[in-house]
Amino acid sequence: MATPRAAFGELIDIRPLGPALRDAKSVTLVRSERLEVIRLMLPAGRHIPEHRVPGEITVQCLEGRLKFSTQAATHTMQAGDLLFVEPGHAHWLEAIDDTSVLVTIYLPHDR
Repeated sequence: MATPRAAFGELIDIRPLGPALRDAKSVTLVRSERLEVIRLMLPAGRHIPEHRVPGEITVQCLEGRLKFSTQAATHTMQAGDLLFVEPGHAHWLEAIDDTSVLVTIYLPHDR
């Protein structure tokens, strides 16, 4: 069964999960024609290989720590850090600790 997504005007709780983080699953919180918001759960050591997204993205670390790398630099992100990536730029990430991130993707009209 698919996880229901938030409806227009509905509050979404993105507070840190604490001990529940270990067993939490990634979930798409919002999806519309041009916007997608995902709470991505990454267990320690999980590596997402280099990839590109056709739209602008932000990545906000909610809890834990991760390495986030673009062609420009590699950053260690922790709770409270936010990163912006322009469309089509290659990037990869790897969780240092059990980590939760909020990924927002704005997709272009011509995708």
